[in-house]
Amino acid sequence: MLPLKDDIPTRTVPFVTVGLIASNILVFLYQASLQLGDDPVASRAAQAFIFEFGLIPCRLTGACEVPADFPHPVATIFTSMFMHGGFFHVFGNMLYLWIFGNNVEDTLGHGRFLGFYLASGVAAALGQTLVGPSSATPMIGASGAVSGVLGAYLVLFPYASVLTLIVFGFFIRIVRIPALFVLGFWIIVQFLNGLITFGASVAGQGPEGGVAWFAHIGGFLAGIVLLYALRPRHPYRLQ
Repeated sequence: MLPLKDDIPTRTVPFVTVGLIASNILVFLYQASLQLGDDPVASRAAQAFIFEFGLIPCRLTGACEVPADFPHPVATIFTSMFMHGGFFHVFGNMLYLWIFGNNVEDTLGHGRFLGFYLASGVAAALGQTLVGPSSATPMIGASGAVSGVLGAYLVLFPYASVLTLIVFGFFIRIVRIPALFVLGFWIIVQFLNGLITFGASVAGQGPEGGVAWFAHIGGFLAGIVLLYALRPRHPYRLQ
């Protein structure tokens, strides 16, 4: 399922959401520029950028060393939120942020929404680090912070109608589905994949890379908690 548009109007210009999307795209374009050309130097430069500014759990926990000329591990929690692994990675995250972020920003207000977004990203990073504290694999992407936005949206607008593209084999349809089902299905998928990868990791068969499922789960749950903590201007929307 791929959401395309919701039916909740906004009363303010979501300039924080637009600014976050623009920032993510600009960083992605810079990353892409590092990989121009087929020579090994370009490939190493792109890889070095990810290892320098991506979040590496073992550096955050002190399980491995941090090069002296690298940013402090805490700083990489924030820098990693604006980096992505490819076009579809950044496209998917920014699509979800655009569809659902503007309404959450409209509810919280611009300043609180920015704090909410960053705090959700921090919670997501800590959630993934808690599961793999000794991992030396860089974690990048806005998925954790965007997951917080999805958690808040689900609480605020569970019955909003979301225009959704459904592709199942040769079956392709665009239908309207309540947000409760779209986002409910999304978080169930995150939990199931998280359990599968955690089980494989415990058995010593976990992949070294892949999707940071627990960052998604941590961000989603943090978004729900933060929504109440930040006291939306329109609490009646929580009903």
